[in-house]
Amino acid sequence: MQKDVLHTIQENMADFSKGQKRIAAYILSDYDKAAFMTASKLGKLVDVSESTVVRFASTLGYDGYPAMQKALQEMVRSKLTSIQRIQTSNDRLFSSDVVASVLQMDMEKIRMAIDEVDRSAFTSVVDKLMGARHIYILGVRSSSFLAGYLHFYLHLIFENVTLVTSNSAGDILESTLRIGPGDLLVGISFPRYSKATVKGVQFARDRGADVVAITDSAMSPLSPMASAVLMAHSDMISFVDSLVAPFSLLNAIIVAAGHRKDADISQIFNRLEGIWDEYGVFGYSDES
Repeated sequence: MQKDVLHTIQENMADFSKGQKRIAAYILSDYDKAAFMTASKLGKLVDVSESTVVRFASTLGYDGYPAMQKALQEMVRSKLTSIQRIQTSNDRLFSSDVVASVLQMDMEKIRMAIDEVDRSAFTSVVDKLMGARHIYILGVRSSSFLAGYLHFYLHLIFENVTLVTSNSAGDILESTLRIGPGDLLVGISFPRYSKATVKGVQFARDRGADVVAITDSAMSPLSPMASAVLMAHSDMISFVDSLVAPFSLLNAIIVAAGHRKDADISQIFNRLEGIWDEYGVFGYSDES
């Protein structure tokens, strides 16, 4: 199956029926909008039936319209500007209950992750965390929140964890200056992919460190540089990146790693509970 839908359409244009050519012409000219339309809406827009749109997807070799739509979305996701995000999402969000629409979209991304996460790759990632000499975690822009969340818990499990916090490629390289064989870099990036993250991952790999990628697609620039890739779909809700599924995936990694070090975790939290109580970290006091 060609991952580039536009290329596949162009190659087969001469064999399409009149109705299919209208669908093809619209997708080629406005693929960023078509990627987020239902088969029914696309059909109405180009004056063909919904069944014609479904057959068009099958003609291209896809197992139904949703499969073609998914391929289109993966292709254009990293290219959409913030303005295009707003334009393509407005119809989905504001034609009904916004709260229900957003929560439903987030739920769908988690359901997709349950079906699509590679379990062998997941096990490999946990193995790499357990065996790493030093763990570096890198994520910038909205992915910095994912990186910070992963770091918050992994530094309780492991002693050798560094969060790379800068958004600057130069600062990232300085922060990972000592990275090398035996170390592990966890690179986190979702569309629109940051060049700073890509450069940081490339630097780690060039220095002989192992690389794990947390991203959304095999087409992500991080995927070919990583020895293990875990994928969860992010979604573009207006100008906001929905990272519910990636957060859930990180939770699974944290829980699995913690289970591997169960005895150590128990000791750590016993110590922390004592420290929290001694210094009154949580709860209320008369002086507050």
